[in-house]
Amino acid sequence: RQRLYHSDVLELSSDLNIIFAATEDALADAFETESEALENVSVFRGSIFDLECDAMISPANSFGFMDGGIDAWFCWRFGDKIQDSVRLAILKFWQGELPIGCAEIVETGDESVPFVISAPTMRVPMYLGDESINPYLAMRAVIMLCRNGVFKDGKHQGARVNEHVKTIAIPGLGTGVGAVPFELAAFQMCEAIRLHRSGKHFLPKSWAEAVENQLGLLNQEPRNLQYKTSK
Repeated sequence: RQRLYHSDVLELSSDLNIIFAATEDALADAFETESEALENVSVFRGSIFDLECDAMISPANSFGFMDGGIDAWFCWRFGDKIQDSVRLAILKFWQGELPIGCAEIVETGDESVPFVISAPTMRVPMYLGDESINPYLAMRAVIMLCRNGVFKDGKHQGARVNEHVKTIAIPGLGTGVGAVPFELAAFQMCEAIRLHRSGKHFLPKSWAEAVENQLGLLNQEPRNLQYKTSK
């Protein structure tokens, strides 16, 4: 597996509890393999909606439509109001589009799961396959929100997210409609956790290192794409 380049900074703690939920055995197996050495990360074999946690992650699209795939089950679990809350937050705080690599948190009104975090893996429903790093980007966005985010609305407005969100439950990101292979999605999601917890944040010194990082997240061999030969 290609190792990524990092710059050393202060080590961070791993106090956020993360539960990967998978109804497919193959996805659960992939989660268990990738998260084996990660503290405070567990795998639940079953529906995410059977769990109690502070926040569930919805791998929605950039516009907050929750009428298909696993997101439709979020509406079943919390009612149609959850889609309204997500879409209103996207309109108010993201000018109508939540980009991939960003995340937003909303209240559910449900005591057993007080919050839902929308972390899009695709702009619109589409095939992603094995050439996408969107699971990594979405997972990274969730972690950064849980670490550094602030509630923008609701009764917790102004409070830090990490004061209220200690445990999150998350399904496979991009593994449904996006058809990202289970092993690749699990690797990218766990890599986002590993990189954040290590405190070794990547800032490339060159295009070559940026490309190496991208290909590493895809489990591909590095190659130089910066320069093209000309006749």
